[in-house]
Amino acid sequence: MAKKTIHIMNTAFRDGFQSVYGARVFTKDFMPAVKVCCEAGQTHFEAGGGARFQAPFFYCNESAFDMMDTFRETVGPDADLQTLARGINVVSLDSQSRDIIDLHAKMFKKHGMTTIRNFDALNDVNNLIDSGKSIMKHGLNHEVVVTMMELPPGCSGAHDVAFYIKTLKDILAAEIPFTSVCFKDASGTSAPKKVYDTILEARKILPGDTKISFHSHETAGVATMGYVAAIKAGADQVDCSLAPASGGTCQPDVATLWHALRGEDYELDVDIDKMMEASNVFKECMEDYIIPPEALAVEPLIPWSPMPGGALTANTQMMRDNNLMDKYEDCIKAMGEVVRRGGFATSVTPVSQFYFQQAFNNVMFGPWEKFAEGYGKMILGYFGKTPCEPDPELVKLASEKMGLEPTTENPVDLNDADPNKGIDAAKKMLDEAGISDHSEENIFIASCCEQKGIDFLLGKSVVNGVRKKSLMPKEKTAEPGGDGGYTVSVNGKKFAVEVKGDAAIVNGKSYDIAIQDGVETSGTGTVAHETADSTEVPAPMNAKVIKVLVNVGDSVNEGDVLFIVEAMKMEVEVKASVSGTVSSVAAEAGAQVTSGEALASIN
Repeated sequence: MAKKTIHIMNTAFRDGFQSVYGARVFTKDFMPAVKVCCEAGQTHFEAGGGARFQAPFFYCNESAFDMMDTFRETVGPDADLQTLARGINVVSLDSQSRDIIDLHAKMFKKHGMTTIRNFDALNDVNNLIDSGKSIMKHGLNHEVVVTMMELPPGCSGAHDVAFYIKTLKDILAAEIPFTSVCFKDASGTSAPKKVYDTILEARKILPGDTKISFHSHETAGVATMGYVAAIKAGADQVDCSLAPASGGTCQPDVATLWHALRGEDYELDVDIDKMMEASNVFKECMEDYIIPPEALAVEPLIPWSPMPGGALTANTQMMRDNNLMDKYEDCIKAMGEVVRRGGFATSVTPVSQFYFQQAFNNVMFGPWEKFAEGYGKMILGYFGKTPCEPDPELVKLASEKMGLEPTTENPVDLNDADPNKGIDAAKKMLDEAGISDHSEENIFIASCCEQKGIDFLLGKSVVNGVRKKSLMPKEKTAEPGGDGGYTVSVNGKKFAVEVKGDAAIVNGKSYDIAIQDGVETSGTGTVAHETADSTEVPAPMNAKVIKVLVNVGDSVNEGDVLFIVEAMKMEVEVKASVSGTVSSVAAEAGAQVTSGEALASIN
């Protein structure tokens, strides 16, 4: 009997990058590997979207549109280049209006993409209608998605076979146009038996020629078994990656799946020897990049706290950026309760980020003292209907703390009515920044990347957070009192200080200094807390200062917002704890600050 051929999509250059390197990879570094994969006979690549839209702007000082153009030039006109979209969120963490949802499909078609895999993390089918129609309208293939995960042990009510088949039937009933169907498990937690039963049932209700794909990650150690189960149930395609961006938090390596199917009645549509050669080239391309250890490991806690591979390393990279990795284990443990009480939306971006942000806040500020905007809005209904009702106590608490009433309105209708969303709002943002070029690309960048997108368009962005060995600062040793690197502790807080002549770089910020023998007692110090009557304004956590909203001499009232800082993709307002006059400002926009560091003082 002839073996059934299973199609492979190569995810190394999108999900692989997201799952290992936090999506922070320069285009020029990996294109040689793309070319070799083409020469090996591969014709289907995941090429963009998801975190690989924002990350080039945020970290690499590159345009994601330029990256997609280069990808198309490299693979030629016939390859299937696929991207990932988040339903009404498209490629943003926040949901969008209909005009931006439509512009997303138009721009991705313009820049060489051929297929968009489109999911809603809540499995709310209403969130797939507008995006699905736009994708097909602009001449792209629409791979509609049912998102999967395993609920934490002891939970029930969703994420079983019946739930997934109902979701698929709802997609069919809504008459959402599509060309293929994907069952996507971003956390890699779905039990292989459930995968088998789900795809077996899906095959019964879909037209016979419908392509079914299955996608997973090895984070929980069961993805390869899940792939074999999916194939035996009737899946036509599974997603595989290549070393060094395979296994662990990524998709299974193509060689691993090839090996798992030996002796079975299935074969992969790849030349495995050529793929191994391509993997060697890919390893050479990526040898300067630092692989975090958690990207290579199976995490036994994931079934209890279903963190997707693509979000796990993105979050640990951000925690490293902010010197918060010591909180990682606590955050993963705290995530279990956040999932249990949040209504069981699938742990895939943006919801996985909402889960982790809320767990982070619970660790940093105390349980449920501060609601992450995304998590709070999700349980209040602003992103659609969760599979189960969230904990009523949490809903009440979120409403009180956030000043928002729960809603059952269609989120896209809410977004269309929001003056801060949509094409006109993006044009206003560009105008206010002095950007007269209202190209559709710039409008989309402003809408989905907001201030960081504006900074990129203004030429203010710099490469940051790309973890390459060649970009890591060179550590220097120095005799006390001379030029070089120091760790300075002040009241128990540690500061990284590098002295170079008349300059000192403190936590990445440069200061002019002068050092002389003796103590000069006259004059005032350039510190935030100036007198016994002053009140310091401390940084709430290790973070980057995004905006400084006050100057010395300004009168402020208790509760006024003085600074906006960012950590873990969350913007946090720093408010005045007292009324008075700003007597000093010690932080500038762009500065990295530590928890408790004085940003300003108020008299």
